[in-house]
Amino acid sequence: MKKIAIIAFLLAVSVAAGRAQESRQDISISGTALVEPFIASQTDVQVHSNYALGALASYRFMLTPSSALEANYGITYQNTIKFVYPSFPNGVKVLTRTQEASAAYVRTFNYHRFNPFAEAGPAAFIFLPIRNSGTQTLDVKQQTAVGAIYGAGIAYEISPSFDIRAEYRGMVTKVPTFGDTSFATNKWYNIYNPVIGVAYHF
Repeated sequence: MKKIAIIAFLLAVSVAAGRAQESRQDISISGTALVEPFIASQTDVQVHSNYALGALASYRFMLTPSSALEANYGITYQNTIKFVYPSFPNGVKVLTRTQEASAAYVRTFNYHRFNPFAEAGPAAFIFLPIRNSGTQTLDVKQQTAVGAIYGAGIAYEISPSFDIRAEYRGMVTKVPTFGDTSFATNKWYNIYNPVIGVAYHF
């Protein structure tokens, strides 16, 4: 009976160790920059922006050793979007906080400690005007827009449980109007979104 108990214990430890080595899930926290391009449109509206800094939290579940599903939530601190059009040649500024909720399919290529990857998937973006002295109109409203994300990067394994990730992401969505038809461009943004962070595997 004692031998059977010892064998059962050793089997349980072996299974647990095997599962620990699999590491089918990971979470990551990253710092990000949001760089929105200049937009000129046929509606005579120009859109100028400065960059924003923020954070991105991600969760990945590995379907196979080389493919995964990922869920993301990101938020920026603030940046200024300026709309220039004939009625306001000096522009109207809207101080903005941008949030992202997205999902993606991730394909990974394993080369020892270096793991390049590419990803793409659907996304929703929330453009939230900040009502302070930086926003020059009170007519703007929160706007939610659908779009997509895509990206490519590389992860460097610093231990079996941790890696460092650097990635270029693109965020595609319509240029926001904040509910003001004067700001309409009928254009799409391809927002540049460099990311660097740390991931924990479990």
